[in-house]
Amino acid sequence: MATTASGSVLLLLLLAAGASVDGRVISNRTSSTGLVSDGVHDHRDGSPYLLLRSFSAVSASDSCDQTYGFMPCTTTTVGNLFLILVYGYLMFLAATYLSSGSELLLELLGPGLVGGLLLPILGALPDAMLILVSGLSGSTETAQSQVSVGMGLLAGSTVMLLTIIWGTCVIVGKCDLQDSVAKDSQDTKGFSLTGSGVSTDIWTSYAAIIMVISVIPFIIVQLPQVLHSTSARRLAVLIALIVSLILLITYCLYQVFVPWIQKRRLAYAKHKHVISGLLKHLRKRALGKLLTEEGEPNEEIIRKLFHTIDENHDGNLSKAELRALIVGIQFEEIDLDKNEAVDKVMSDFDTSNDQFVDEGEFVKGISRWLMEAKRYGGSGPDAGPNSSSVLDAFHRGTKREHHRLGGDQSDEVVEAVENPKWITFKAVMMLLLGTLIAAVFADPLVDAVDNFSDATSIPTFFISFIALPLATNSSEAVSAIIFASRKKNRTTSLTFSELYGAVTMNNVLCLSVFLALVYVRGLTWDFSSEVLVIVIVCVVMGVFASFRTTFPLWTSFVALLLYPFSLALVYVLDYVLGWS
Repeated sequence: MATTASGSVLLLLLLAAGASVDGRVISNRTSSTGLVSDGVHDHRDGSPYLLLRSFSAVSASDSCDQTYGFMPCTTTTVGNLFLILVYGYLMFLAATYLSSGSELLLELLGPGLVGGLLLPILGALPDAMLILVSGLSGSTETAQSQVSVGMGLLAGSTVMLLTIIWGTCVIVGKCDLQDSVAKDSQDTKGFSLTGSGVSTDIWTSYAAIIMVISVIPFIIVQLPQVLHSTSARRLAVLIALIVSLILLITYCLYQVFVPWIQKRRLAYAKHKHVISGLLKHLRKRALGKLLTEEGEPNEEIIRKLFHTIDENHDGNLSKAELRALIVGIQFEEIDLDKNEAVDKVMSDFDTSNDQFVDEGEFVKGISRWLMEAKRYGGSGPDAGPNSSSVLDAFHRGTKREHHRLGGDQSDEVVEAVENPKWITFKAVMMLLLGTLIAAVFADPLVDAVDNFSDATSIPTFFISFIALPLATNSSEAVSAIIFASRKKNRTTSLTFSELYGAVTMNNVLCLSVFLALVYVRGLTWDFSSEVLVIVIVCVVMGVFASFRTTFPLWTSFVALLLYPFSLALVYVLDYVLGWS
């Protein structure tokens, strides 16, 4: 990849050298003498010189400005298309380096500051760079013209991630649906619209909710135009900027602390698994029902149960006796060590802290567990008044909760890596190189898009909406699709969480950059149709993912259709109804 990058840079330098050479331009206009200034005779329409002129980078009547004074530029369609491909590839290269460097740091340092703060910002850096340079170029009039490139990129990235990439991930990651849950690595139903699909955990739904909240600044900045108030537009931009920055800081803090929240929630889910498994096991050994007809703990039966477990009849249960009780229990769908289960029971029951559980502590502990099972599982539609139905409902509830929380998280533990100093150096160099490439080539790419728009009369928004996200989000998209193809609920959850997180960062970081440009440079906010598209796609997909964790195959086609719908909506609103 480094060799390819070097070749691309060398090619650009050669183009730059060629573009900087000055030369006289042969005019196709006739003169009264039949001559032109260099002595060449007049040439009529259709002459090869006209074809040469049409592909010339610089002409007498039409010229372009070289970025940084030496980067190549052209006014022709083919030339600008070539430059967009070259600069776009370099931006893709920057995004790849940033992604690879971030993953290496995550491997070293784990979630928290790196996973929660650094990775989301670096992931949005290429987009932010392009948006920044689109509004910094030249005069206010030039910036106003080019800033639509940034808006097109912002809208295009959001829509592409939530439609094409989202839908593709559902298709490649689909598994058989059983009891409304996708079965890992089991894909026998083919392209069944309702019988196959993907499942995610509850954390993915939370990420979708956050993504919906992140569109609030878009709504704020659009209010003056909705209310037809021109005087409040600049104030609305400032308020939206402040809100966007607050959401950015809040989101980063949430990402920093969410691993700790996840661990606490999973620890509690494991604790409930211990309660459920032990109560089901004790129910089989008990000489009667653990709950009375009134639904209260049956203390007489619980005391008899204590004496059957107390093998040495000393009136106390030791860790060895608890371990003998727990050995026969199968804690389904949970990687729980037997010693860990014993410690959980001991910490719950041993209120005297003497490392033994006496009869009174056992009765109180089991009674408390039974009431907790009744509270969490006894209110379901299949729960009855007796202990069997209560415990069965509680057991099913704990299994569902464990699945929604993402199952065993042991794969997130950061393992030791060999030669951490070299890995750190490599990661830092990748991040610096990716940042440098993005910073250097963002401005030429924006200029090429703007010039291509002039040459073809295609609005810059549509060019940047379709083309630029392919450059800045391709590595992320390919990674998401490959990850989803593993056909496991765990990897699917991570994939969709990253997609929602990328859109959220676009909506807060990239929008903050965009709003700051508009406010500082005094630009006009006139992006009603673009904002409407972003809000519609984010709200539809976000609300959809907020209330469910399983997505049948038919949902992928709904997502895919939103992409052409978004393009058509902008075209109709701007060029048919005249919103722009």
